[in-house]
Amino acid sequence: MSRLPSVFISHGAPTLPIDPSMLSAEFASLTERIERPRAILMLSAHWDTAQPVASIAARPETIHDFYGFPRALYELRYPAPGAPDIARRAAVMLNEHGVPAAVTEHGLDYGAWVPLLMFPDADIPVAQLSIQPRMDPAHHFRVGRALRELREDGVLIAGSGQITHNLRMADFGARPEDADPRGAEFTDWFEARMADHDIDALLDYRARRTPR
Repeated sequence: MSRLPSVFISHGAPTLPIDPSMLSAEFASLTERIERPRAILMLSAHWDTAQPVASIAARPETIHDFYGFPRALYELRYPAPGAPDIARRAAVMLNEHGVPAAVTEHGLDYGAWVPLLMFPDADIPVAQLSIQPRMDPAHHFRVGRALRELREDGVLIAGSGQITHNLRMADFGARPEDADPRGAEFTDWFEARMADHDIDALLDYRARRTPR
């Protein structure tokens, strides 16, 4: 098996699995461009802890961490097997690289199971790893560096969230053409830095390109 990539997926609203107007097909197209992983390590913006914690659940529950949506959404389940061996290995690797980490049993929140629907049979073992939003980008870069060898062993490392996300400022009634341009400006800047492999700029994004 060749080395698998690390990917970042914008999971969007919880309704994506039941709303045909949303771009859920984009998730499925990713599976056509990569080798089938033997396991998945998922990092979702919906599970945050003070230090990295990896889930060793053998059968992770499907967590519906949202409210006020159609009943059909709450009836969805993603019954993938867990990957406790991958979770324990991830915690060991992090500790060996000076990043204190622990393990616990935790289910799959919607930031994890919604993008995982790109594998609709739910037959690939998955472990979830928490993020630390109060830590700086350099911390998460160290986490990625510590875990990258997993990719050599058929593990897909997937991050899930949104490049920009501020519900306090969101106007859900606005027309697309009236959207705050700062979101698109920052996303374009971020994409350009990624294309240039400008790690220094990305780690210092708050100072270099945070929209005012």
